[in-house]
Amino acid sequence: MEWKKYDLDLMLVPLGVVITIAYHVWLWHKVRTSPFSTTIGINAHGRRFWVPAMMKDIEKNTILVVQTLRNLIMGSTLMATTSILLSAGLAAVISSTYSIKKPLNDAVFGAHGEFMLSLKYVTILTIFLFSFFCHTLSIRFLNQVCILVATPQDLKSIITPQYLTELLEKGTILNTVGNRLFYAALPLLLWIFGPVLVFLCSMAMIPVLYNLDFVCGSDGRGKVDFNGTRDVNDYVL
Repeated sequence: MEWKKYDLDLMLVPLGVVITIAYHVWLWHKVRTSPFSTTIGINAHGRRFWVPAMMKDIEKNTILVVQTLRNLIMGSTLMATTSILLSAGLAAVISSTYSIKKPLNDAVFGAHGEFMLSLKYVTILTIFLFSFFCHTLSIRFLNQVCILVATPQDLKSIITPQYLTELLEKGTILNTVGNRLFYAALPLLLWIFGPVLVFLCSMAMIPVLYNLDFVCGSDGRGKVDFNGTRDVNDYVL
């Protein structure tokens, strides 16, 4: 059977993508079943208590609340800006007719025809756009928390700590999803130079993400009930 140039792309790129997806499916399963073995579950646990604690004496905690939410918004804004700038750059490359791409094709393993080149750029562009979308939604929810956290509390108030916690969780989850999409686009960005780098980068990212996502020495057993009403799994992915 004749070996074709695009065979490497058909094997290595989907394999790298599947490895990344499989890791995140397993991470989601661990968050749902053993939340306290992951940083996502532990952070959700802390945020669940942070909101009521801040609202209990908001006059003294105003500066702390504003600085914390501002840092979250700045992080999402930075990632959203980076994603849209990369998207704009890729869109400019797709629409360009410069001959600078021709010498690069000679050094690339795998297919590098016009169709494959367009597929590479469009795939990366789409992922960066979805990352930008998630980060902008995250900023929206975090801004709502900034406004509502100082709402006067009384018996008839519908702005409860539980409601603000849900808004904060939506904002942080969208921020996490946006970051993961951005990370997933980085190996695909190397697809411009060939499918081998995509596979190697995907393999290298798994141990890095594992060390960031999991808490060493924690078995994560047991589920905590917050205020006797809800489980930590209600506040995480």
